[in-house]
Amino acid sequence: MVTEDLGGRSRAQWFWRGAWSALCGPMWVVAVSLIGVGGLARDAGFSIEIAIASTMLIWAGPAQVLFFGAVAAKASWAVIALSISISSVRFVPMVVSLLPMLRTRRTRLITMIFAAHFIAVTVWAEGIRRLPGIARDGRLPYFFGFSFICVIGTSISTAMGYVLVGELTMAWAAGLLFMSPIYFIATLARNARQPLDRYALALGLVLAPFTETFAPKGLDLVMLGLIGGTTAWFATRMIHGRAQ
Repeated sequence: MVTEDLGGRSRAQWFWRGAWSALCGPMWVVAVSLIGVGGLARDAGFSIEIAIASTMLIWAGPAQVLFFGAVAAKASWAVIALSISISSVRFVPMVVSLLPMLRTRRTRLITMIFAAHFIAVTVWAEGIRRLPGIARDGRLPYFFGFSFICVIGTSISTAMGYVLVGELTMAWAAGLLFMSPIYFIATLARNARQPLDRYALALGLVLAPFTETFAPKGLDLVMLGLIGGTTAWFATRMIHGRAQ
């Protein structure tokens, strides 16, 4: 018989602990960053319900910007679907690295698929930092509590952006949207423990302007990850392999 490892707390307690963790900081950052998405949805001619649904279903600020911007530019639906799919490729390594931390022997496949939907930049970064210190069977309820609060908060902020679009200048909207990647970089820097992590982060910051400029449109992040990550791995092997 397999016993549950809940670390002395019930599943409900882990859920609410995750929700409280999101309310203590991360949710506000990602929520503020999506205010601009609501305004963009209104400019593209969509209703407030569609704007909120885009946050709940797409759950990725850059992909939402691509969606509403492409619709406003009257791009074909095939092009819109392809561009959003390419922009979301960056989530694959996040899902692959985080889901094994959530899974137990009793976790069903449908639960894992449902959990994968909530893995975004902020949720992944905080999950990698917080989940190792949580009892194995408490991780999934903690994750859902954290994620649900983030989704609810961003849905509300999307609605606020939709209503306040006339009060926000383009510079303010762009600045709010930029808060999420700034928070993500700060979290990665805080979580970097191994030389490989630090090298990869440094190379990513250095190479990002070049891949943005020269890489095929929509593939800049993929190429940045491949080039920066591979170079960081070889650098770690060469420097620290010799030191050993």
